[in-house]
Amino acid sequence: MKTRDLHRMEARHDLMKSHLIAPHRHDPYKARGKLREPTVCNRCGAVFAEGRWQCLDSVPVDAAKQTCPACLREDDKYPAGEVTLSGKFFQNHKDEIFALIRNTQSNQSSEHPLSRIIEIADGRDAAVITTTDIHLPRRLGHALEHAYKGQFHIAYSEGEYFVKANWHRDA
Repeated sequence: MKTRDLHRMEARHDLMKSHLIAPHRHDPYKARGKLREPTVCNRCGAVFAEGRWQCLDSVPVDAAKQTCPACLREDDKYPAGEVTLSGKFFQNHKDEIFALIRNTQSNQSSEHPLSRIIEIADGRDAAVITTTDIHLPRRLGHALEHAYKGQFHIAYSEGEYFVKANWHRDA
């Protein structure tokens, strides 16, 4: 191999390491080993089958029992995501916005049972919604943008399994 080609490959490898490959996010609630299939959550009834947690119409009789990661997060009040809602528009349309939030979460959790809202803390100037996964805050923010416009910003924590999002609209 020519030296020029070797340098080009090394440069490309460095670029991939620093820019293209996302850093590993450690989720302390993810199972360390492979779960036995099927496994049913003894709290919510989600079933681990075919390599993922899902909603099934019937639970196999011989299924192993284990609490799913979402239920553990709910018990510990340890969210993976957080969405802050603020602004005058939010204050004037809270009921509609909370209905949209609940509907979006319900649609999401029917396909992804580990994607849930832990708590909606409605404060005087803002509301904070905590979630069991890092994907639901993005979906909630996009639903709010689509329905009500406003500004939506999201930031993923580097190296952690956590996302923080903000949606704001004044007028």
